[in-house]
Amino acid sequence: MTLAYDHAHYTAPILVLGLGNPESGDDGLGPVLVKELAKQYRYIGGFVEFVDGGTQGLALLSSVAGRQAIVVLDAVSAGGRPGTVSVLTGSDVLRYATSHPSSSFEGNVGELLATAAYLGDLPDRCYIVGVEPGSLAGGAGLSEDVRRSLQPALVQAQDVVDRLLVELAEPVTA
Repeated sequence: MTLAYDHAHYTAPILVLGLGNPESGDDGLGPVLVKELAKQYRYIGGFVEFVDGGTQGLALLSSVAGRQAIVVLDAVSAGGRPGTVSVLTGSDVLRYATSHPSSSFEGNVGELLATAAYLGDLPDRCYIVGVEPGSLAGGAGLSEDVRRSLQPALVQAQDVVDRLLVELAEPVTA
């Protein structure tokens, strides 16, 4: 018996989503991180999909639906020192999503995740790997503090993705 594999309707179980506007200083962090992280997993097959979501905002809802896990890479303003790397998981993700007002950019992570949760499309395994921004000035590129945090943020994101790959590969016992 041959099993047909329909590429057009397949959804990778893990979505790694980089959010932000590269034209707005440190807000461009997410797309930089997702591009670099994808290089580490180029031979992973169809288990992980890497998406540069830019500032698409709620237009990304269809990308979130049907996933077993989501890892969002973004600049995260949590009141820390610029360049501080943080990993949010579980209830902290929704708490962050619903407690931070929308930014002037369409790609607001809070609005996207809160709406996905409301629609029942946010998986139980949801993470945000973020870096505290220093400057959101247009056209300035990443600040020095955030640039120094790229490698530690990549290590944290890779750790999350590696753990998800192991968790999702383990057989479920009844």
